[in-house]
Amino acid sequence: MFTKQEVIYLAGGCFWGVEAFISRLKGVNATEVGYANGRDLAPTYEKVCTGKTGHAETVKVTYNPEIISLEEILENFYNIIDPYSKNRQGPDIGTQYRTGIYWQENSQRECVLKFLAKKQMESSKRVVVEARAIGNFYPAEDYHQKYLERNPQGYCHVDLNLINDEEFNHLTKKEYEITQLAMTEPPFSGKYDDFFEDGLYVDVVDGEVLFSSEDKFDSGCGWPAFSKPISDDAITKNRDFSHGATKIEVRSKKANSHLGHVFNDGPNGSKRYCINSNALRFIPENEVDDYLKKLNNEKE
Repeated sequence: MFTKQEVIYLAGGCFWGVEAFISRLKGVNATEVGYANGRDLAPTYEKVCTGKTGHAETVKVTYNPEIISLEEILENFYNIIDPYSKNRQGPDIGTQYRTGIYWQENSQRECVLKFLAKKQMESSKRVVVEARAIGNFYPAEDYHQKYLERNPQGYCHVDLNLINDEEFNHLTKKEYEITQLAMTEPPFSGKYDDFFEDGLYVDVVDGEVLFSSEDKFDSGCGWPAFSKPISDDAITKNRDFSHGATKIEVRSKKANSHLGHVFNDGPNGSKRYCINSNALRFIPENEVDDYLKKLNNEKE
C-alpha cells in the first residue's frame, strides 16, 4: 500500500536555493528543478536564460500531506522570496526568475488563492506571485539537480539558515543527507552492509524499530538488505520517479526518514528492502529488552 503523495510547483528565482531550502522541510519527499509554463517544447538552461522561452525556473515538490500541509509549504516558500518583486529575485533579473505557485490538482487551487489573498491583505504593497495551474514542466539538466548539495559553496540567493533543524542536530552530515534529503550512500561503504550480529535496527532519527537481524540477508548489492520490515506499520512506500526510473521508495512512518528502496528479488520470492546504513542504528540483542522498555516509557 502506497502513501498518498501530492505535488506542487514553486518558482522563486534561481532554483538551486529554492530546491535546497524546500527539500529540507519535514514531509517533503522529493524535489526536482526544471523549467515551467513556457513556450519552447525543448527548453535548455541556455535557452531559458535568454528570457525568450517564457519559462520560469521552478521546483517540483512532492510531499506527504499527512506530515506537511500545502499551506505550511507555501508559508515556508513565501518566507524565502520577495513577493513584491516582478521578474527579479536577489541579483537575478529576468522573466525566468519570476515568482509563482503552480498547482497540479484543482483541489489545491483554493488553498493557493486563499493563501495569497491573505498575504495581500496583510501588505500595502502589491503581491506579484503568479498563481495558476501548471501548464508544462521540463526537468532541468542533471548538473542542476541537488546542485547545492554537491556544490555547498555554490551561489545561493536564499538564506538556508531560516529552517530550524534542531531536531536533527544529533545526526551526522551523512545521516542528515540520507534521511532528510533522500541521498544514497555509495555501495559497500555502509557499516551495516557486511554485518550480521543479532539485534534490531532502528531509525537513526527517532529510534523507532524498523528491521530485525532475523530478516537480514547478504544480497551482494552493497547495502544492508532485509526481506521484510519489523512491521508493515513501521514504514511507508512511495513511488519514486527520480533519475528516469520508477522505483519504490521506503520511508519510516513516524519520522518520515528516507531509508532506501524495495525490490522484488529477495530470497525465495521475498522482497529485498535495500536500506542505507546511515539511516539505521543497531541495537545488540543483549540490549534490546532495555531499549524497548525505554522506548515505551518515552511514549507514555
